[in-house]
Amino acid sequence: MTITIIGMGLIGGSLCKAIKTKTSYTCYGVNRNPAVLEAALRDKAIDKGFSLGERLPISDVYIVCFHPRATIDYIEARAQEFAPGSLVLDVCGVKAGIVQAAEKALLPHNVRFLGTHPMAGREFSGYDYSLPTLYDGASIVLTPTAHSQQKDVDLVKHLADGLGFGRIVVTEPEEHDRIIAFTSQMAHVVANAYVKTPMLERHGGFTGGSFQDMTRVARLNADMWTELFLMNRKPLLDEINNIILHLGEYRDALANGDENRLHDLLKDGSDRKIQSLEPEDH
Repeated sequence: MTITIIGMGLIGGSLCKAIKTKTSYTCYGVNRNPAVLEAALRDKAIDKGFSLGERLPISDVYIVCFHPRATIDYIEARAQEFAPGSLVLDVCGVKAGIVQAAEKALLPHNVRFLGTHPMAGREFSGYDYSLPTLYDGASIVLTPTAHSQQKDVDLVKHLADGLGFGRIVVTEPEEHDRIIAFTSQMAHVVANAYVKTPMLERHGGFTGGSFQDMTRVARLNADMWTELFLMNRKPLLDEINNIILHLGEYRDALANGDENRLHDLLKDGSDRKIQSLEPEDH
């Protein structure tokens, strides 16, 4: 199988390295920066490199690794260049809008599309931070539609397994977006808002694991997350409104000095977390 990775930052570069390290597949890389292609060739992360302006090489699978809007723009602009009969994947953190636009652009050219979301990353971006082990044990979400073929889902499952992913989840694009608003996007919103306090300048020596866990994702790529949030506006707003409601309950209990109410709120939250744990979390 020949796989072309389009966009070789953290996610795409890590895919290249994982493919060449863990499989026998041929891997081509497409990138805007010639220095990245040269580095990837030196690292033996790709078999051949192509500039972003060159015509796409013939491949069985293409994985577009851009931010959401750039992913849509690229697929729409280059739809005729993907090899007929091939499969195109994306790696974006939202799915409904991406899938709809990609299928509309590609299906008339006998090119299939399957939305994917590898649940892995780092606080840093760029090829220099890419790792062949980035996906080890991580989850990956596949979002087939009525236009998808089971053979494509099976192929991507096989590829994901070979690259080290620990869990493969299949769901609808809209369901993905509703859940990801809670499990990922809200974490970034809360962490980013949490550090906007004067106490941040005085925290030295007072922090432990809870502070590090809470603030890790406050450092983010603002361009990418702005796109993700706006493309998933409704589900994310629902989650933000929900946490505002519950924060108000804690605020009111504190303001009223209501010990029993505060205790009940804290116990309820703790119990819900315990009940939600999967076997591997215990």
